[in-house]
Amino acid sequence: MFNEYDVIVAGAGHAGSEAAAAAANMGSKVLLITMNMQTIAQMSCNPAMGGIAKGQIVREIDALGGYSGIVTNKSMLQFRMLNKSKGPAMWSPRAQCDRMLFALSWREMLENTPNLDFYQDTVKEIIVKNNRVCGVLTGLGHYIYSKAVILTSGTFLNGIIHIGEKKFGGGRVAEKAATGLTEQLVELGFVSNRLKTGTPPRVDGRSLNYRVMEEQKGDKELTGFSFIQQPSIKPAQQLSCYITYTNQEVHDILKTGFDRSPMFTGRIEGTGPRYCPSIEDKINRFAERDRHQIFVEPEGFHTVEIYVNGFSTSLPEEVQYEALKLIPGFEEAKMFRPGYAIEYDFFPPTQLTNSLETKLIKNLFFAGQINGTTGYEEAACQGIIAGMNAYLAIKEEAPFVLKRNEAYIGVLIDDLINKGTDEPYRMFTSRAEYRTLLRQDNADLRLTEKSYKMGLALEERFKKVERKKENIQEVVKSLQTTVIEPQEINNYLLQQNSAVLIEKQRAAKLLLRPDISLNGIIESVDKLQDLSHKYDAAVLEQAEIQIKYERYIEKEEELAKRISQLEELNIPETFDYNRITALSNEAMQKFKKIKPKTLGQASRISGVNPSDIQMLMVYIGR
Repeated sequence: MFNEYDVIVAGAGHAGSEAAAAAANMGSKVLLITMNMQTIAQMSCNPAMGGIAKGQIVREIDALGGYSGIVTNKSMLQFRMLNKSKGPAMWSPRAQCDRMLFALSWREMLENTPNLDFYQDTVKEIIVKNNRVCGVLTGLGHYIYSKAVILTSGTFLNGIIHIGEKKFGGGRVAEKAATGLTEQLVELGFVSNRLKTGTPPRVDGRSLNYRVMEEQKGDKELTGFSFIQQPSIKPAQQLSCYITYTNQEVHDILKTGFDRSPMFTGRIEGTGPRYCPSIEDKINRFAERDRHQIFVEPEGFHTVEIYVNGFSTSLPEEVQYEALKLIPGFEEAKMFRPGYAIEYDFFPPTQLTNSLETKLIKNLFFAGQINGTTGYEEAACQGIIAGMNAYLAIKEEAPFVLKRNEAYIGVLIDDLINKGTDEPYRMFTSRAEYRTLLRQDNADLRLTEKSYKMGLALEERFKKVERKKENIQEVVKSLQTTVIEPQEINNYLLQQNSAVLIEKQRAAKLLLRPDISLNGIIESVDKLQDLSHKYDAAVLEQAEIQIKYERYIEKEEELAKRISQLEELNIPETFDYNRITALSNEAMQKFKKIKPKTLGQASRISGVNPSDIQMLMVYIGR
């Protein structure tokens, strides 16, 4: 029934879907195996994409030719640009999505992707010959052969769901866990561990009193996530989210169930996400707080189901329900299903190269939560990189690797393979040392050309980005050469409480003032008003950012250039670290385990000191 494939992708979550699309679009013959064809790209937890740093990742996936940004634009029901009061390096897009429409849009896009086949089954084992993967064995007993395999198992590997004192196997509520694969990989020499995550209850929106909650509307301007696909809704069509708060009564009820909580009784082995804790964990860790924020978020345009963001829990159902009804606006709440915790197997990502290929088995790739990450965005970006590199590995071409100064995706993968993780890894802007360079607004300028050269981004997309670059330079040049007279601009400057001009000044220099915007200058100066007619808002925004933050951008580029020199100093694969007796014991162990390919990579390994790098540099020089 099955011909040999180039790439088999096991799992059709966010990582698997991006991986399959990338490999197929580059030209590989791909088989996507999923346990359930009805849950492709399912939003298992919050039906939202983006957020702080996560929004930047979705923009980067889109710039590379991935589908996540397009699907989000097709299915969003509310859009907000977070951190607008801060500098552009911190701006982060976020969209609340229609859960069912999101999954449907993903499936439609995958089904319209050439070279991509589907099969509903479970991957029980991988087939390995001479330390090279060559296919999979499925739960129905099919041996399916391929040149590369990408495992994107999410939370399904030996998954156990916890609700109070109840526990049962599952990778998601009402879906069975995947067994056997972890055990085989451990036999092959891989190291596995356990992690935990959770989800809140879902409630009937018709039973809530929104009048006592704070309404949270979407933005009036919908820029969305994709550089080529506009959002499918208009600002007026957005659904509102709402904010309410827990109180001491809620906390007291929740505490009555702590003795039956799997987290406190020790029945959960895995470590949970630090930055998205359960409500019982928040009450325990932040005992001094008498309330916690709850976000009331719609799940779709055509459903009354509500996601209770901030109330993730694994307490008994009756405790969850009693506590919920004490939250303002939830007095008459009807619960559709309780929250639960899930623990699952993952494989510490230090066992991977920077292409996401495993070090032990050739052409075997891991992507997503199997690597210890949490979040749709973190999974999806690993998926597209794994898909690209599976294609390149088959062709025996150099892998596609993004550096830390090139993308948040590069930061994430570099962190994973060098530092590993013992808790679910989540991306934050603070993890990136080049935040001014890695903005959400310039992801297409940073990455589209790279993807086009790899054969993933289409020519139409590449040409669009080239035109955008040209337009930005035209606007910048115009602002650098246009001289503004005091009488043309002083009224605007007074309105902004900015010092008036005494003599004429170039527009670009005037724009360096923090309280002065390009739109304000254009509206005030007649000879610049053509800019708003000739160029779109994205071009004008880019030109303004480039001028305002030129010095900061140059400083980061110079820093990146100096650090990149270490990246060019390769460490031979056969290098014997035992020769360097002056190395610290920790550095010696980490170098032997991770086997860094460059001095730059070695310098970022957790526990390695600058003196260790200096010693290594001396010996490599010799």
